[in-house]
Amino acid sequence: MTATRPALDPELRELLAGTPLMSQLGPELLARIRPCSSAPVEPLLEGRAIDRREVTAASPDGTPIPMSVFSPANTARTTAAPCFYWMHGGGMVMGDRFSQLDIPLEWLDEFGAVVVSVDYRLAPEATGTIPVDDCYRGLLWIAEHSEELGIDPARIIVAGASAGGGLAAGVTLLARDLGTPAIAAQVLIGPMLDHRNATTSSLQYSNGPGVWTREMNGFGWRCLLGDRTGDEVPAHVSPAVADDLAGLPTTYIDTGSAEVFRDEDADYATRIWAAGGQAELHVWAGGFHGFDALYPQAHLSATARRTRTDWLARLLATNPAA
Repeated sequence: MTATRPALDPELRELLAGTPLMSQLGPELLARIRPCSSAPVEPLLEGRAIDRREVTAASPDGTPIPMSVFSPANTARTTAAPCFYWMHGGGMVMGDRFSQLDIPLEWLDEFGAVVVSVDYRLAPEATGTIPVDDCYRGLLWIAEHSEELGIDPARIIVAGASAGGGLAAGVTLLARDLGTPAIAAQVLIGPMLDHRNATTSSLQYSNGPGVWTREMNGFGWRCLLGDRTGDEVPAHVSPAVADDLAGLPTTYIDTGSAEVFRDEDADYATRIWAAGGQAELHVWAGGFHGFDALYPQAHLSATARRTRTDWLARLLATNPAA
């Protein structure tokens, strides 16, 4: 295996040069950086006509699951709105419901949509199926309260970045397997899909500082799974191990050519096609993990975000409100 890696986009390389990068992630470092892993939400809402309210869903063990609901303010609706259900990134071990929230808020602005973001419990405190079960309970809450939220239950789109993308994929598998609720589409942004951490791209992004390396990825999965291996890992926790990807809603996947998750993400799209499903895959040349969230001003980032929004526009145009 060659250690040669795809080159970074020149503009992104220059931006990344001024960013402190990690080589490892462990319990002590996690304890230090976790409080800084999400920015306040208020600056994102400034200048926007958005109503915000806080709600809770109940987890399977009765623990309250905080969720934030963002809706266009002062809007006289004649039809129900689409809903974007957002799952944040952070390697399963950090972040909160406001992490990367600027991404779905762009869709609120563009489509007059309602955005619901979930605060699933984090590893290592919450392990196994707990995070994905929390996210699934949030989805059930949205479907049950669709009339109150002013949303069309036939236009609920699950979306997430990184770990949140993996959780969105897991929630979609659960909804398919359990038969409810309906999901119109899934948007998986650089999703964390495979606990085995052994693809070519994973090995390429090992042994060095980076935004998210193979070593950091292994730490995140160990925090979530402990010693579980093989058949002990359910497909809705590690979606790449699912035997069957048939019957999934239309899917958008994007990733960078220069990141750990490149190959597992491309493989997931390929397997959806093989099962007769519909997926759109973008591998952004020179993009590292999370490039469009970290540096939205970069040309490649703006292109990736616009392309994603254009795909959603086409989807919603073919699935109008009831």
